[in-house]
Amino acid sequence: MSATDDIGPACSWETAPRRPRLGGEDVHVWRAALARTPREVEALKGLLSEDELSRAERFHFPHDRSNFVVARGTLREILSLYLGLPPELLQFGYSAFGKPELNGAPAETRLRFNLSHAGGLALYAVAAGREVGVDVEVVRESVPCEELAASFFSRREVAALLALPACDRTRAFFECWTRKEAYIKAHGEGLSLPLDSFDVSLAPGEPAALLGTRGGREASGWTLRELTPGQGYAAAVAVEGDGRRLRCWRWPCDEDASGGR
Repeated sequence: MSATDDIGPACSWETAPRRPRLGGEDVHVWRAALARTPREVEALKGLLSEDELSRAERFHFPHDRSNFVVARGTLREILSLYLGLPPELLQFGYSAFGKPELNGAPAETRLRFNLSHAGGLALYAVAAGREVGVDVEVVRESVPCEELAASFFSRREVAALLALPACDRTRAFFECWTRKEAYIKAHGEGLSLPLDSFDVSLAPGEPAALLGTRGGREASGWTLRELTPGQGYAAAVAVEGDGRRLRCWRWPCDEDASGGR
C-alpha cells in the first residue's frame, strides 16, 4: 500500500472491550482522561515501579505529577488487557533514545506501544510485531506557527502551510506537528531523525500521509492516520506497514463490550 492512499477519515471512539483482540494487521488507539479523583490517583500510583515513582517526584507541580502517575498507571492497565498479566507486574525498559518497551513479556506477544499526553488527555497506541507512534497536542492560537515551521518543518511543508489562508494555518501547523512527532516516535530514534528529513500532509481535508523521505528511508513502508481525540486537540498515529485496521477505544473499558468485529 502506498503511504499516500486515501484510507478514510479518522476513526470514531468506541466503547472498549475487556479483552481486546489485536491481530497482526490491527492498530489500536486508546483515549483516556487524565483528571482523576485523589483516590484513583493513589490506586494508579500503587501500580508503578520504583523508577516510575522516582520520575513522578521530579515534577515540580502536583498537577504534573498527577498527570504522569495517571498516564503511566493507565498504560499498565491497558497493556495488561493484552498480556493477561497484572498491571503492577509489567516491566519496562527503554531504547537508546528513550522509547519505552516491554521487558519480560511473553515473546509471542511481540507487543509494541507508544503514549502521548497533553492538556487533559492521554493517547495510547498498541500494535503487534510492528513499530507504532502516537502524538497529541493542544491547539493553541498563541503559538507562532509560521516561525516554528520555518525552523523545524521541511521546505515542502513550509510552502504548503504558507499557501493556506491565514485562518487555517494554526490548525494545519498542529496537524503537521503531530504527524511528524508520531512518525519520529514510531522510529524510536529521537532527534537523530530530523523533523525536516521527511514530508507529511497538512492541508485541511487532506488525508494524513507520509509524502516523502530523504536519507534512504522508504515512505511506502509507513502509514499515518489522523486522530480526533476531542475539541481543541490535534493528534496522529504512525504505524509500520498498513494502518487500515485502526480501532479507537475509550478508556476505561465497559464490561459488556464485545471484542468482536
